[in-house]
Amino acid sequence: MTEHDETPAARVPDPGPRPPSAPPADAPAGGPRPDWAPPSTTPPPAHADEMTGEAAQARLSASLRTLELTVRRRLDGLLQGNHLGLVPGPGTEAGEPRPYQPGDDVRRMDWSVTARTTEPHIRETIADRELETQLVVDLSPSLDFGTAACEKRDLAVAACAAVVHLTRGGGNRVGAVVATGERTVRLPARGGETGARELLRRIAATPTAPEGTRGDLPGALESLRRPPRRRGLVVVVSDFLGDVDWERALRALRARHELLAVEVVDPRDEELPDVGTVVLADPETGHRREVTTTATLRRRFAAEAAAHRDRVAAALRRTGAAHLVLRTDRDWIADVVRFAVARKRGWSGGATTGRVPTAAPSATGSR
Repeated sequence: MTEHDETPAARVPDPGPRPPSAPPADAPAGGPRPDWAPPSTTPPPAHADEMTGEAAQARLSASLRTLELTVRRRLDGLLQGNHLGLVPGPGTEAGEPRPYQPGDDVRRMDWSVTARTTEPHIRETIADRELETQLVVDLSPSLDFGTAACEKRDLAVAACAAVVHLTRGGGNRVGAVVATGERTVRLPARGGETGARELLRRIAATPTAPEGTRGDLPGALESLRRPPRRRGLVVVVSDFLGDVDWERALRALRARHELLAVEVVDPRDEELPDVGTVVLADPETGHRREVTTTATLRRRFAAEAAAHRDRVAAALRRTGAAHLVLRTDRDWIADVVRFAVARKRGWSGGATTGRVPTAAPSATGSR
């Protein structure tokens, strides 16, 4: 993120006293926290004492259990009965040859073995039934912020929980690469319910990076290419703020994997409220600037933010990634449901390429 005169695009208010923000469209001002809001999973600070750390870990475990119950209640049965292979057909991995039997598909004839044995043989294939999903989770300082029902970091963890729930069945495995800018952690792919819970716990417990740390999404994406992995699904969870320098790495992953990009958005990423004089900060450089939120500045901020989001959407389309937008001021799990149903319809013959639109928020919220 670069600094411009009076155009602090992609910046957020100072984490000190924050300006008042408008309530979510589907949550009345001063009302209770919406039931669709994901629980807070912010890890304890590094300097917390032992008792405080234990209490925070207990709170984190309780939050993850609540999140799991919410995801299961809303998503269970959504894809029940479907088992999508990565390549249509009986299988993609070569197996053992065997003698031809009447009724076998002649297109599977193994002519080299047939020539050596002078008897017709076919080549068995092993169905590619197990899906390996890799989460690339951007937890850079720009996600430690939120002005609506939750912080963007909480929503990123919730998105991971939804992806894990939708992909871990049938012997599938899920792993993750978590990047904070300060460090990148690789979590090996594991199957089963216990493995899924441990994966989410480790993602949520990742320590926050100090302010002034730049994110490293391209590096996290590159770490999935070396060594090469079996074909699978790569899910990138990020707010995609800053330079669009990750497109090349994402395009390279597209050669072997299906791609899903989950963009996490807060209302203050798109517009500034009319609050007079306010301090704006870039959490990934530490730069601060005091500005007066005039009508001209607010228009320029909104225009810069809209242009940046358009660049992100265009880059994701060029890489061939499906694009899901989750917002801190909207029922995120309803947006996941709409996205998954659209993808399911596509697997049955419909078109689902590109960005999947989400419905506008309603006064009562969607369920």
